Amino acid sequence: MYYFILFLLLLAAQLVYFQIAKKFSIIDKPNERSSHTKPTIRGGGVVFVLAVFLAWVMGAATWPLALGILLVGVVSMVDDIQPLHQLPRITVHLLATGLLIFDISQGTSLGYWIPVLFFLLIGWTNLFNFMDGINGITVLYALVSLLTFYQLPSLASDKELIVLVGMSCVIFAWFNVRKKAKTFAGDVGSISMAMVLGYLMIKVVFITGNPFYLFFFSLYGVDACMTIFVRLAKRENIFQPHRTHLYQYLANEKGFNHLVISFAYAFLQLFINFLWLYAIGLEEIQWVPGLIFVVILLLFYYFLRKYAKPAEKNIELS
Repeated sequence: MYYFILFLLLLAAQLVYFQIAKKFSIIDKPNERSSHTKPTIRGGGVVFVLAVFLAWVMGAATWPLALGILLVGVVSMVDDIQPLHQLPRITVHLLATGLLIFDISQGTSLGYWIPVLFFLLIGWTNLFNFMDGINGITVLYALVSLLTFYQLPSLASDKELIVLVGMSCVIFAWFNVRKKAKTFAGDVGSISMAMVLGYLMIKVVFITGNPFYLFFFSLYGVDACMTIFVRLAKRENIFQPHRTHLYQYLANEKGFNHLVISFAYAFLQLFINFLWLYAIGLEEIQWVPGLIFVVILLLFYYFLRKYAKPAEKNIELS
């Protein structure tokens, strides 16, 4: 009954937001870079921010986490409505990242890793945001990550937070995981979710001392990082919008159904996560299986990208 009431509160908040978005025209209109063809409500991912705030109210999240997510949520929501200058966005992202790292440092000694964690968390947040381009991909990937984190004894104290954020994902998925989505996550959704997942990942890695938990983000990581590598090799501005991620090639050039791609990313990542959890094991760092996994993943990505990219651009990664 407790979770059912919280679920209804989040659902009601999502429905209220839809009315607000319609009234104030918070709408994503398709352009030449879009993978959708009709105007769609933007910013539905605000429910993720509300879930973290609700978790704090219920005592399931700390104030630095809640404040950090609220800050990036607010600035991203404003940016979704009216594009902001980079300075306020970067400033808030740095502040929010600092709050999350401060929170983690209360239970774990981070020491000289703090500057590295700033770079990694901000980098992950941007990579996750870049990957939010077709219906369902962000929320399904987030659900897989949250389901995986829920299995980990090292995150036992965060289970209620994970459940609440997971419920917000289920609600958002109902309106997003469909052929013609009713809403998109927007920056408010993708950035806030990225920070929550990044926060949980950092906690796991430092509590266990095993960096191979990062493989739980391997599909997003390899697609985003290799796309950046290719664009840098071609001397393109990596901060300019584009449609050259693998999932975008599969959707736009090869014509695969968007939901098929989103579910494929989610289920493959779920398979990888459970492979490492229950077959290979993460009780200790296993270098040989890790190296083999990375090689196989990169080869898989290389050949799939080679198949998916347009023929006239067949100079990438070759």
